[in-house]
Amino acid sequence: MLQEIREDVRTAKAKDPAAQGTAEVILTYPGLQAVWIYRVAHALWNGGYKLTARLLAHFARLLTGVEIHPAAEIGDRLFIDHGMGVVIGETAEIGDDVLMYHGVTLGGNSMRREKRHPTIEDGATLGVGASLIGNITVGENATVGAGATVIEDVPAETTVAGVPAEPIDDGAATIEAPVAGEDDD
Repeated sequence: MLQEIREDVRTAKAKDPAAQGTAEVILTYPGLQAVWIYRVAHALWNGGYKLTARLLAHFARLLTGVEIHPAAEIGDRLFIDHGMGVVIGETAEIGDDVLMYHGVTLGGNSMRREKRHPTIEDGATLGVGASLIGNITVGENATVGAGATVIEDVPAETTVAGVPAEPIDDGAATIEAPVAGEDDD
């Protein structure tokens, strides 16, 4: 666990230019604190202490503003920047080295006991206020833009934005020059 905390702190310092030092990150980064509490709650959940796990997750939400269901599967070095308003549902799966900003929802779209929350693969970035709904997959190193609503799979290395989210060209926008002799009205 201590090694995971060290990795999390290094990740926060690498991904947040505002990070001033180790003590500051440990004491004042609610996204990291929520993940650390989640890890304890997840171990309790897997050990059959479901009510205790849910109570600990509830405490984490009150303390940090981040709600992570203790049954969710989260990989290494998840960094939740700012944290407030993040919701990670019960059947969500998050890979390694994911960057998630505040207000992100990994929500379900089914009332059945089945896989109903998103899977986020390694290296993905989820922008501020993005809503990812249902049993969808966001591929490796994909980016979901701020405020996007994602209801379909996102291929690896793809950037999506909008409502509903669609792939966007990650190159610079081009403006076509007028052709000589065309009307300029």
